[in-house]
Amino acid sequence: MNYTSITVERKENYAIVQLDGGKVNQINTAMVRDLKHVFTVLDQDDSVRGIILSGRPHGFSAGLDIVNIAMGGKGKATEFWTYYHEALQAMIRFSKPFVCAITGYAPAGATILALCADYRVMGIGAKHVVGMHEFKLSMQVPELLADIYAYHLGEKQAWEAVQQMKLYTSDQALEVGLVNESVAVESVLERSELYLQKMLSIHTPVFTETKRLLRKNLLKLVDRDFTQLVEDVIDNLSDPFTQQVIQEFKNNLKK
Repeated sequence: MNYTSITVERKENYAIVQLDGGKVNQINTAMVRDLKHVFTVLDQDDSVRGIILSGRPHGFSAGLDIVNIAMGGKGKATEFWTYYHEALQAMIRFSKPFVCAITGYAPAGATILALCADYRVMGIGAKHVVGMHEFKLSMQVPELLADIYAYHLGEKQAWEAVQQMKLYTSDQALEVGLVNESVAVESVLERSELYLQKMLSIHTPVFTETKRLLRKNLLKLVDRDFTQLVEDVIDNLSDPFTQQVIQEFKNNLKK
């Protein structure tokens, strides 16, 4: 398959999947469709024993392309949210070692992509942040995204962080457990590859089964039909108040 928003670099026994969709790597339909496909295909490819998901230097992903998603009509919104849920499902179900190299800013929906990984290495930088700040625009956090965030932070801390619209620097994210390493951005990919190689040294069946056993609750989050979840997100985004907020956000982007 020819991907339009990601690149795939094959190494000796693993692959580096780099987000490569537009100036700031906003998450759109093309990207989540590509991610769903690549994680599904590589999970079944015996020549690929692990994946690193990365972004560009200083810019992992700016999060969801919310203006075009929310204001492009119900059909396009449904397509995006369906693929996004299915991409998260494929990433969480990926049975092999999966490391995320957070090479820059990664707020909101990009944070959720990173949280699908087994291990996260984040680059230090003034604008390099992770976290869910949807309340800044009075927007609801979709159920699956909320579930994944709460799985990693715990319900109480996740709810407090969402209320405070908390965006964590790499060191802060390390402290609360959202990432596993905080390093110079130039070292992110190298550190990610070193950790992946460490996991690849483990007997594959042992790694796969232990990963399944210790992530039962996370796997349960995506072991369901997403039809109703997608409908709920669409209904929320279709609310007149939310549409007005997004329109104002769009207008401010033009200034």
